[in-house]
Amino acid sequence: MANTKSAKKAARQAVRRTEVNKSRRSRMRTSVRNVEEAIAKGDQAAAVAAMKLAEPELVRAAQKGVVHKNAAARKVSRLVRRIKTLSA
Repeated sequence: MANTKSAKKAARQAVRRTEVNKSRRSRMRTSVRNVEEAIAKGDQAAAVAAMKLAEPELVRAAQKGVVHKNAAARKVSRLVRRIKTLSA
């Protein structure tokens, strides 16, 4: 257990940040899953609509440090590329 006052505060902050990060990561994963389900169904309109919601979640997660910036960019790029192949 933390001994100093500052260590106790840091421990409290870590718990709070963990909850926020879990929530943000969950929202990100859910939005990505919605896009992937629409792609699997072959519904381009639904996939585009889901992507409009998923991209800000991914970018926000990257800005807040939940995922790496490049990882978020890679996910966005790959999802958009998969959506484009539906029309072809």
